[in-house]
Amino acid sequence: MLLGLGVKNLALIEEADVSFTEGLNILTGETGAGKSIIIGSIGLALGAKASRDMIRQGEESASIQLVFSVDDEERRKALEELSVAPDEEGILIISKKITQARSISRVNDETVTTAKLRAVTGLLLDMHGQHEHQSLLHKQKHLEILDEYSRTETEKLKREAASCYHSYQQMERKLEEFSMDGESRRREEDFLKFEIGEIEGAGIRPGEEEELAGVCRRFSHSQKIMEALTEAYRASDGDALSRAIRQVEGVISYDGTLSGIADSLKDAESILSDLSRSISDYMETMDFSEEELRTAEKRLDVVRGLMAKYGGTEEAVLKSLEEKKARLSQLEHFEELAGEARIQFEEQKKRLTEACEALSRARKKAAAILERRIMEELLDLNFLHVDFKIEIRRLPRFTEAGFDEVEFLISTNPGSIPPRPLGEVASGGELSRIMLAIKTVLADTDKIPTLIFDEIDTGISGRTAQKVSERLSYIAKSHQVLCITHLPQIAAMADSHFEIKKTVEHGRTVTKIHQLNREEQIDELARLLGGAEITDTVRENAREMKRLAEITKEKQKTPAKN
Repeated sequence: MLLGLGVKNLALIEEADVSFTEGLNILTGETGAGKSIIIGSIGLALGAKASRDMIRQGEESASIQLVFSVDDEERRKALEELSVAPDEEGILIISKKITQARSISRVNDETVTTAKLRAVTGLLLDMHGQHEHQSLLHKQKHLEILDEYSRTETEKLKREAASCYHSYQQMERKLEEFSMDGESRRREEDFLKFEIGEIEGAGIRPGEEEELAGVCRRFSHSQKIMEALTEAYRASDGDALSRAIRQVEGVISYDGTLSGIADSLKDAESILSDLSRSISDYMETMDFSEEELRTAEKRLDVVRGLMAKYGGTEEAVLKSLEEKKARLSQLEHFEELAGEARIQFEEQKKRLTEACEALSRARKKAAAILERRIMEELLDLNFLHVDFKIEIRRLPRFTEAGFDEVEFLISTNPGSIPPRPLGEVASGGELSRIMLAIKTVLADTDKIPTLIFDEIDTGISGRTAQKVSERLSYIAKSHQVLCITHLPQIAAMADSHFEIKKTVEHGRTVTKIHQLNREEQIDELARLLGGAEITDTVRENAREMKRLAEITKEKQKTPAKN
């Protein structure tokens, strides 16, 4: 679960540290106090795009830190597969630093990419933003919800369908290679034969271009080479050295230590003698020929022309030759290979169809159960008259996720109006409740430990608000829940209640957050109930609301822990 949040120099927040608890964590405050900044900071740490404008005025950087406790062995293994591991006490720290130039995310002090960060945090936390319920207007979201609910039954089937789909795409691309008409095929055959003949006729070999370039360089600069070697030959003349050897040997009898110098002189004479012979041998072979130069240059032009045309190196040219031969063979056996490709394509299409049908059957079976469960939750969330349906239709095409299109339908006036797509029927407040109903159902199977709801109470009040509060409390029995709300009915259900408040200190506006004790919770509920003026009666109503909320929580049946 999320143990703590630390925020520094972000927007109106100078510095805030808050420790969250298990169960339902409620955050309240006046409009504009900075509640969205608090939740938004979590979103930034999870990988949302950060702007330098978020840095508090006058500061160079902002930072956010999330501290998680991971005590589930399955989740530990999933994190380890991402090369991330909690410490011995199960603590995992995610941080983000925002500067004027860039933002940097870290997991346990190791810098990570946004993609990896989202993969890690996706195992730890699910965030439901103020407008996320609008995603219910998109049918793709409906498929995701159904697959999430039926994950145990469909996960393996989805992998099989995806694997079959990728093979199907490969077969389809291969089959498309055989779509050309006879005239186009003949033209390509003729051109391939020309190119193959051109390469084979040249007889190119690896390293030839370098050799030919060397020959051309040597012939083109033969005069300079000869002049240099002539000078070197003169310098290697050993006559002077021979005379020196004789002179030194003549005085060795006067000083025996001179024998070492004499030996070194002899070694030098031997080296110069070998060098002189090498230079002489090279000069004798240096037989310049205009014809040989022209031949080498002409061959070099051929080799370089082929390299420019077919790949840049001799090896690339030879590889291109093999590819062209393979393509020519394919064209020469076109009808036979096309027939085989069609057979393979149809066989793969059949396998894909079977995999998609198996996946679709599992989805339909799960949809019947999910449909009933969501219907029950909607009734509990004060939908007095409602009919909810999950419709699964077959798409005219295959996709990686199968061939199903899933759509949620609803009617709030059963009997008179048949169920229709959510966008045509549901209001904003109803969409919010439908999303909460879905989250409640998924809570029994969802293994993500922490859920965040940012103003789930949009567009609701009264008895409906009470029902929403009860469902949030229910979810909080098996998950840690963080919820921003304006409604006292929801705030009263808090296991931990935090007030977000905006004040002015030293001429600067700051947002602060602190956990409320029981009496402070009563005062905050009174503020939510009474508005500007809080009377004793309002405060007493707040106390009664808190007492009733505690009784309701006691009566709730605790679901099994994930």
